[in-house]
Amino acid sequence: MASNRNLLMLPGDGIGPEVMNEVRKIIAWMGKKRAVGFDITEDLVGGAALDKHDTPITDDTMKIALEADAVLFGSVGGPKWDTADFTKKPERGLLRLRKEMDLFANLRPAKVFDALVDASSLKPEIVKGLDIMIIRELTSGVYFGEPRGRHVNAKGEVEAFDTQRYTAPEIQRVCAVAFELARKRRNKVTSSEKANVMHTGVLWREEATKLHKEKYSDVKLDHMYADALAMQLLRAPNQFDVIVTDNLFGDILSDEASMLTGSLGLLPSASLGAPDATGRRKALYEPIHGSAPDIAGKGLANPIAQTLSYAMMLRYSFDLGKEADLVETAVENVLKAGYRTGDLLVGKTDGTKKVGTQEMGDAIVKELDRLV
Repeated sequence: MASNRNLLMLPGDGIGPEVMNEVRKIIAWMGKKRAVGFDITEDLVGGAALDKHDTPITDDTMKIALEADAVLFGSVGGPKWDTADFTKKPERGLLRLRKEMDLFANLRPAKVFDALVDASSLKPEIVKGLDIMIIRELTSGVYFGEPRGRHVNAKGEVEAFDTQRYTAPEIQRVCAVAFELARKRRNKVTSSEKANVMHTGVLWREEATKLHKEKYSDVKLDHMYADALAMQLLRAPNQFDVIVTDNLFGDILSDEASMLTGSLGLLPSASLGAPDATGRRKALYEPIHGSAPDIAGKGLANPIAQTLSYAMMLRYSFDLGKEADLVETAVENVLKAGYRTGDLLVGKTDGTKKVGTQEMGDAIVKELDRLV
């Protein structure tokens, strides 16, 4: 099948290759049943690349990523590489992709499926119907700020330091993504920082407010300190629609929000760059779970987060909303039918069927057949 959709697949380490295999089944189904094809290149990243090439991502792989229409990423890391030099740790491959592709906006949805309300650690009445989107700035802040490092100070003490740094344009562009997305949802943005104690927080609040006044006054905007927001996510999460925040707070808050849904194995993410003159964005899609080395190779991993990352790719990179809806509906229906990987067997388990990675993937493909 001819295609002008160039896709780079980077399964990575741990459970990455296993959950990516299940997405390949859906890609094949889409090609056969919906005429949605891709020109696919597959390569190494993380520990797998380190083992073969002595680097977590090669320059050649980076070049392919920069030229691709989208990158579908699995996971990286594991105890095997814990002693690797800091500059060569598997995670550096992902950070390089984010930085060189300029993927500044990380979209992390947290949605509670009706069939899994009891899987959340919170009361059902707190999380039922939850559907929020956290937008994390991804290419600046404390993870990239300079200076950074460690040394022995004048007192002879070992000292480590990282720098939190933001420019006004960096803040404005990620806030613009939040406002645009809110217009397609419930029209509310909560901007989060620590303006009470951090200069970057003051600048963040100023720029979010300025942009809102100039271009997005139709969207409701409020501000909340990051620590207060962490508390409110547990107290009353349904008050939020779109949350936009910096790199560090976004990392923490999105992981907290993910557990409201019952499992990290359910949640996808999209990392987007700025649109070029043709409207094309560089983009990378990945589940938010890690490489889970303790269950790697055992057929126990939940492939749903990787599957929903693929659905986000269809929606945001290729404007295939109907196909994305189809995948998301298939996942929801399979959960309604009681299929559960081990991570989802919490709360009420009556009427459920425990399955492994491949069985869950097969059930989703079977449901796609039923839907069409």
